[in-house]
Amino acid sequence: MGLSVLLCAGAAAVVAQGPLTLRQAIDQALGQSPEAAVARAGDREAKAAATLARTQLLPHLSFTEDISREDDPVYAFGTRLRQRQFTQDDFALNALNRPQPIGNFATRFTGSWTAFDSFKTQREIRRADLSQESESSSAKAVDRQIELNVVRAYQSVLYAEREIDVAQYEQKTAAALLTSAEEHVKAGLAVESDRMLAEVNVASRKEELIAAQGDLELAWAELSETMGAPDLKASALKPIEPHSFPELPLEQELATAAKMRPDLTALGQAQASEAAGVNAAKSEFGPQVRAYGDWEEDRGSLGSSGGNNWMAGVQISVDILPAGKRAQLAQVSAAKQKIDAQLTGSQQHVRLEVSQAHIHRQTAQLSLETARAAMDQSAESLRILKNRYGAGLAAITDLLRAEDAERQSESSYWHAVYQSAMAYAELLYATGTLTPDAAEGLQ
Repeated sequence: MGLSVLLCAGAAAVVAQGPLTLRQAIDQALGQSPEAAVARAGDREAKAAATLARTQLLPHLSFTEDISREDDPVYAFGTRLRQRQFTQDDFALNALNRPQPIGNFATRFTGSWTAFDSFKTQREIRRADLSQESESSSAKAVDRQIELNVVRAYQSVLYAEREIDVAQYEQKTAAALLTSAEEHVKAGLAVESDRMLAEVNVASRKEELIAAQGDLELAWAELSETMGAPDLKASALKPIEPHSFPELPLEQELATAAKMRPDLTALGQAQASEAAGVNAAKSEFGPQVRAYGDWEEDRGSLGSSGGNNWMAGVQISVDILPAGKRAQLAQVSAAKQKIDAQLTGSQQHVRLEVSQAHIHRQTAQLSLETARAAMDQSAESLRILKNRYGAGLAAITDLLRAEDAERQSESSYWHAVYQSAMAYAELLYATGTLTPDAAEGLQ
């Protein structure tokens, strides 16, 4: 807990000093997320259960101090014997039938130890250990999901910032076009409707900038919620940039997922835990050997002397009508079959998820290349039309269409950059290799 606090405080200090990095956002989310806290608590609970299972191997010893006073004839007779205070006078019929009340201070130590239970305890310990490992793997799966959510929210902020850059540039371009249209109208090279179209274009670009600013605020709000940092302040981040990500064969990625996915690992460990539970339930049908003992001292008063006695024994037991144990075995066997089916279904789902992520990543890379080419072409087309419009050889409507195409192509390009990064992040998640260190390569 103390280490988590220090990590969060350190991350907050770094955020205050400079732009928030993706790694810092992930570290803070892992420290602040309620889902991660629940997963860690489940892991600690499973560790405690594993420790508890081991205590069944230890002997049980209890201490009792019993204080009593009674005039029951049988009680009085037995108590005097245990206190070693019995005399010849106590055989008198009147003393036997109507004894005086007698008090007793009994100090007792009682112990027992299961020497053999057909290996049930050892199998329960194995089951608890596997259950704890499964909880630990499940906690890692929760961390991977949190990391993906932070990557998605962080990349959304970067994309929204690029959209603002595009909108601001287009607003400046629209203002310059309006000035040019006014000059053309004054020079008689354009009509008044051209100036009006330019004014409408300026208003449209302003609306787009306002919308982009709203999208950025929403993106920051989502990042703040994902990080578990409600007081997170918006700040300028390192701009989103295109990256070239490595590409591996699909079969290799499927093999990596089968080995690295923490949720599959958790299900596999849960499956082994249930199998140990079935074996433990079968052990219930076997014989059990239990050793036990008792030592007791009885005194008439707290400080007086008295007598003591002890008892020791060994008990061997076999359940000859184990109807309840058969029902318990059927229950744990059904739980084992259930986890078997869940693991098979999850393995099939992971294969599909990896295949989809692999194709999505390839598609995103091709879309990025296409968007880059389209952006270059639209920029060149706009440059040519600006020259033609300046020379009075093109109408303002042609120029506005070219500007709109250039704006859309640039926006599409940065969206393709965002999709490319997210497609690779989703592929890392699908293969179980999305870690804070791996996420740093996305920025």
